[in-house]
Amino acid sequence: MSPQRQARLLVAATRLLGVLPWAVLYRLGDGIAALWRRRDARESRVARRNLELAFPQLDADQREALHRRILRTTARQALETLKLWTRPPADNLALIREVHGAALYDQALAAGGGVIVAAPHFGNWELLNQWLASRGPIAIVYRPPESAMGDAFLQQVRGVDNVRQVRAEGAAVRQLWKVLKDGGAVGILPDQQPKAGDGEFAPFFGVQALSMTLLSRLAERTGAPVLLAWCERIGDGPGFVLHIEPAPPAIADADPKAAVACLNAEVERIARRDPAQYQWTYKRYTLRPPGSGEVTPY
Repeated sequence: MSPQRQARLLVAATRLLGVLPWAVLYRLGDGIAALWRRRDARESRVARRNLELAFPQLDADQREALHRRILRTTARQALETLKLWTRPPADNLALIREVHGAALYDQALAAGGGVIVAAPHFGNWELLNQWLASRGPIAIVYRPPESAMGDAFLQQVRGVDNVRQVRAEGAAVRQLWKVLKDGGAVGILPDQQPKAGDGEFAPFFGVQALSMTLLSRLAERTGAPVLLAWCERIGDGPGFVLHIEPAPPAIADADPKAAVACLNAEVERIARRDPAQYQWTYKRYTLRPPGSGEVTPY
């Protein structure tokens, strides 16, 4: 069976899951989170280790309480995203109760010099993608899954109007450069660990983390403004507040170390709004600074 056909079957299964009421979907997510903890699944182990690294000031009970909240939010967010992918974008956008900074984005687009959206893994970034696409075409940078079927699945569920998916590979820089030079919008998740040699180390929650230079290089070389954006979950149901803010000028510094330090500081600032909504199940600190003698903490 071809990867495309496998992906279509998976999309069909996702649609069946997506018809579940929100309350049922969230209870299912809570059950998954409890199972992760009980079985000490990868998600549970990685989140616990990240909390030890990023929040050493918390005592054991505080860290354990945050760990529970993170797994609960992560499981809910995963199921929530599957539902969002199978519904009309207009229905999804109705879940956004407030939008702060929409004029900043619209003005940046209207200026014609291109705009870069830095969207950390906070809240629901897939709903943010759909909101951005509702304002006009946008090129979204993504890291393709290892399986062809997984990639085909993403192409189908994220393939809403105005969204162009750009693989985070060698040719990506040229494609994104052209989009910005043509006055378009580019969306980047800036807190993914690049390959060794493709980034710079900078502090993230007090720990050196290899961080991408792609966003800062694009901003510095094209002059396109950088906006920070996130879709923050509110309450215990499917409700969100969308935020857009201008990034500090240092995010486009010609010195890549200074630019990356600024980028990480901004992502950290957003994540600290509600640490449970940040993606702590990702192995952010795998690669260590050369010559440090450190080994992977996972």
